[in-house]
Amino acid sequence: MKKTLIATALLAASTTPAFAAVENYTVDTQGMHASINFKINHLGYSWIVGRFNDFNGSFAFDEDNAANNRVEMTVNTASIDTNHGERDRHLRSDDFLDVSKFPEASFRSTSVIQDDDEGEYVVKGELTLHGVTRPVEFEIEQVGAGEDPWGGFRRGFEGELELKLTDYGIDYDLGPASATVYLDIHLEGVRQ
Repeated sequence: MKKTLIATALLAASTTPAFAAVENYTVDTQGMHASINFKINHLGYSWIVGRFNDFNGSFAFDEDNAANNRVEMTVNTASIDTNHGERDRHLRSDDFLDVSKFPEASFRSTSVIQDDDEGEYVVKGELTLHGVTRPVEFEIEQVGAGEDPWGGFRRGFEGELELKLTDYGIDYDLGPASATVYLDIHLEGVRQ
């Protein structure tokens, strides 16, 4: 009887469908295949756009269970770039990012929930900026996944996050049209 139970257990184990494992990715900032861009309204007439040139991060992805998914990012705030030297120096000053006091901004997810549509997720987490940590929530969408020409495997996501500057202790008066910054996030990761 004992041999029959062991044989049955082994047979069941061998026929159990394989589940996708959690995949770990490093964000490809070396190859410039990821970006953190932003825009803010200028006086209600147009947009100032820019990016952060120096950041790193990682994410985990489980196709079968979004609860296992996570993302972490760290941004060098002094790497802000709006293609205008004088404005960039002002943005690095204590009027805005105060990069000498707060050299990094960071994000760490606390949960990822799959949306109804395939490839769309709601990410919740904590964003630390200007020394202030606050909960945030935003949607991301998987752009694609597959093998690259160098024998690796890549996966990419995009999303947008809205931030009120005053929520992070940045109270320099830019006028009511410029109260919100829109972060445009594009992450391509290389599976480890």
